[in-house]
Amino acid sequence: MFEDRTYKRTFYSAPQSVTSLVAAFLEPAITVVTFLIANAYFDEPIHRPELTLCLLVFALTFPGRNRFRDNLIAAGVDIVSSWVTLVAILSLCAYATRSFGYFEEDALVAWVIATPVLQWLAVWLGQKVVRHRSALPEARRSAIVVGAGPLGVKVARALTESDDQGVDFIGYFDDRTDDRVHDSATTKRLGGLKDVAEYVSAHGIREVFITLPLGSQPRIVELLEQVQGTTASLFFVPDVFGISIIQGRLQDMNGVPVVGICETPFTGTNELAKRVSDIVLATIILILISPLLLAIASGVKLSSPGPVIFRQRRNGLDGEEITVYKFRSMTAQDNGPVVRQATRDDPRITPFGAFIRRTSLDELPQFINVLQGRMSIVGPRPHAVAHNEEYRRIIKAYMVRHKVKPGITGWAQVNGHRGETDTIEKMQARVEYDLEYLRNWSIGLDLQIIVRTIRLVFFDRKAY
Repeated sequence: MFEDRTYKRTFYSAPQSVTSLVAAFLEPAITVVTFLIANAYFDEPIHRPELTLCLLVFALTFPGRNRFRDNLIAAGVDIVSSWVTLVAILSLCAYATRSFGYFEEDALVAWVIATPVLQWLAVWLGQKVVRHRSALPEARRSAIVVGAGPLGVKVARALTESDDQGVDFIGYFDDRTDDRVHDSATTKRLGGLKDVAEYVSAHGIREVFITLPLGSQPRIVELLEQVQGTTASLFFVPDVFGISIIQGRLQDMNGVPVVGICETPFTGTNELAKRVSDIVLATIILILISPLLLAIASGVKLSSPGPVIFRQRRNGLDGEEITVYKFRSMTAQDNGPVVRQATRDDPRITPFGAFIRRTSLDELPQFINVLQGRMSIVGPRPHAVAHNEEYRRIIKAYMVRHKVKPGITGWAQVNGHRGETDTIEKMQARVEYDLEYLRNWSIGLDLQIIVRTIRLVFFDRKAY
C-alpha cells in the first residue's frame, strides 16, 4: 500500500539534498520573520520573551516532509492544521504560565493570521522554482538501472514519477534474456552488464542504480570496478523491500558502514523532543480537564457497580507488558488470555459507557500513562496482549509497531481505522498506517494527528 512511496522518500534523497534542506528550513524561517515583522509594524521592541517565543516556534515548525513535492491543497491543509495546533498549544502554555501580558495582542493576531498564508505561498513558489529548475537542460541528469527485475522497475518508476526529480531515465541493463526480465522492462533493455561502463562513458550517464540481488555479488563487484572508471554517481539498492523498512538509513559503527532497516525513529534529539512534548502536553491537559475527569468518574460510578478505572494489560515499547488505564464502560471486562472486542450494540456496554466510548472520553486516564512513560500522546494504539499473540503470527511486520510507545491516538485512527477490527483485513490496514507513522514521524505529524483527533471526537461515529 505504501511501499513505492516509502522507497522514493527514503532511498532517493541524496541528489535532492539542497532542495530538501531549503524546504525544511523555509517554514520555520517564515514563522520567525513574520513574527519579527508584525512586532516591528506595531512598534513593539524585541526582548527576551519575544526571542524565547521565536526559538520555540522555530524548533516546532519544521515540516515532516519536503512540501515541494506535495499537492498544493494537501500542503495547505497540513500547514493550517499544524499551525492551528501549535498556536493552541502555545496559548495553553501562555494561559498556564500567565505570560500573555508579555506580548502585544495586535502583533500576535497579525502573526497568527499571516504565518500560514505566507508559508503556503512559499511552498507554492518553491514548487514553481523547483519545477522550472528541473526543466532546464543543464539541470537534468541521465540515469540507468542495472537489473531489470521487479526492484529495478520500482527504482525506474521512482525516478520518473515526480517532475521535480530532474532525472531522465534512459533504460535497463541486464544479462538475462527478455523472457526472464520484468514485462515492463523489455522494451527499454539496452544491453548486458558488460556493456554498462562503455555506455555510461559514451552517453554521459550521470547516475547508475544497481538493483541486482545479493546473490550476484561477484558480478556486482566486477561491475563496480568497471563503472568506477567513469564519473557517474553509483547507488546500490539492496533488495530488502520484501520486509517493512522503518527509518532505513546508513550509519557508521566505528568505521563499519551499517544499513539500518528497522529502527525506532525516537533516538537522540528525537527521543528527547518526543518525551518533552508528551510531558508538557499531558500535564497541561490533565490540569485543564481535571473537573471533567471528576464528572466522568462520578458518572461511571453511578451508572453501574464496579471500579471507576479499568486496568488493561497491553504490550508497550519493545513488546514489554504494561498496564493501561481507561474509564470503565462495560459491566464486564475481558482481560485474560482470550479477549473479545467490543462490537456495535454490545450488551456489555452501559448507556453511560456508550457515551464515553463514542466520544473517546474513556481514554482520558491514559494521559496519566503518558506521564508515567508507558505511553505517548501519539503513537500506534495498544492492543490487548491476547490480540498481539494472535495477530503477530498472521500479519506481516505486526510487532514492528512496538518499536515506539503506544499512543492515545494514532495515524491509523485519524485515517478511518478506529473501533472494532473484526477482520484480518481491517487489522492489516491499521498496521500499515502504524508503520507509515513510524517511517515518517515528526513533531509536525504529531500535531496534525492531534488536530484531526479533536475533530473526530465530535464527528466520528465508528467508535462504540
